[in-house]
Amino acid sequence: CDAFFASVEQALHPELKGRPVVTGKERGIAAAMSYEAKARGITRGMRLFEIRRVCPEAVILPSDYETYSLISERLMTILRRFTPQVEAFSIDEAFADLSGLRRLHRTSYEGIARRMQETAQEELGIGISAGLGPTKTLAKICSKEKKPRGFCCVRGYELQNFLPNIPVGRVSGIGPASVALLEKYGVRTAWDYVNRPLFQIKKLLGKVGAELWHELRGEAVYSVIESGAVPPASISKAKTFTPPSEKRAFVMAQALRNTESAFIKLRRHGLRTGMIGVMLRDKDYCSQALAADLRYPTAATQEAASVVSRIVGELFRAGTRYRQTTVFLARFSAASERQGDLFEDSARVRQLERLSVCVDEVNRAYGKHCLHLASTTPVDGFGKHLGERGDRPGRLEGLLPGETARQRIGIPLWDLRI
Repeated sequence: CDAFFASVEQALHPELKGRPVVTGKERGIAAAMSYEAKARGITRGMRLFEIRRVCPEAVILPSDYETYSLISERLMTILRRFTPQVEAFSIDEAFADLSGLRRLHRTSYEGIARRMQETAQEELGIGISAGLGPTKTLAKICSKEKKPRGFCCVRGYELQNFLPNIPVGRVSGIGPASVALLEKYGVRTAWDYVNRPLFQIKKLLGKVGAELWHELRGEAVYSVIESGAVPPASISKAKTFTPPSEKRAFVMAQALRNTESAFIKLRRHGLRTGMIGVMLRDKDYCSQALAADLRYPTAATQEAASVVSRIVGELFRAGTRYRQTTVFLARFSAASERQGDLFEDSARVRQLERLSVCVDEVNRAYGKHCLHLASTTPVDGFGKHLGERGDRPGRLEGLLPGETARQRIGIPLWDLRI
């Protein structure tokens, strides 16, 4: 999707079309910009006073992540009308496998891809850029070739003309450090990359480098995996708050709220975690992190809370103003494959896990975090940092009868007149 957050705002507020729109007001910085805003020199992370100096006519809005998620779900639903194999890569990006669907849709692969793009644009009112290629890596490169609202297709026999124009840094999976390394060996374009012997690429970039070598040559290594078909390798939940806070109770509460959210997802996938990590980021964007291996895997939020509290205690520095907390989980095992520890209180463990499941059921009925750890209460008290003059997304201001701040119907509604 092209400038996704800003495009959603323009689609649902037609008066904003053609105007420079910036989201992120609640954080005090630009989180996303429309193409009109980008053309006026606004960049991601720019502070509000800088935005107003560069572009006085910019429309600065608070981010409405709930609505963006709803539009994302609709996008994925549209794509699944054309193929059941759709992998949501991020909130605004997806891979779709079209193999074998030409007869069903009675058109070429290019025709199917264009229909998907046009349908999504018409129904959602946002710009979509599409790329078509024999592998996921090539399709991703193509999708960024002709933004916004562009379409690019590369066939296997066209690679020798396409790849020489692609800097190696534009290949997904090759970061700045890898680019610097490759350039030392004269590899500057994707064409240079595929023309190097495989053993040399593997020596420089290892297994991932070898996989990308095959992908760029049109030999598919990565398959399109339907969303939810494969359990995650890790889970992380982060929260950025504005303005930054130096209050230990608030920072602790945010980290524990992250923990609750991470464990909700963990249980939804039927997993237990054997490792918990915490990262704190201060107002100057400097981060510190620590992780702890658990004695035995768990899916109980209450067990994790004590671990997270100890880690935050180690990381927290008095007098430092923090702007973000992150909790991440790894080393998963299936919830059905529990192996007890010799010194484990198995009855207590089962009780805590059953309690967590009950909490999930209550929150599904009455709204996420309606029932929560007492130690996260500061998040709902002095922790509601909502930017200038308490700005909130319009969807939270215009609740329908029966809705609450935590429980709403899944409709991105701003203004209802009867």
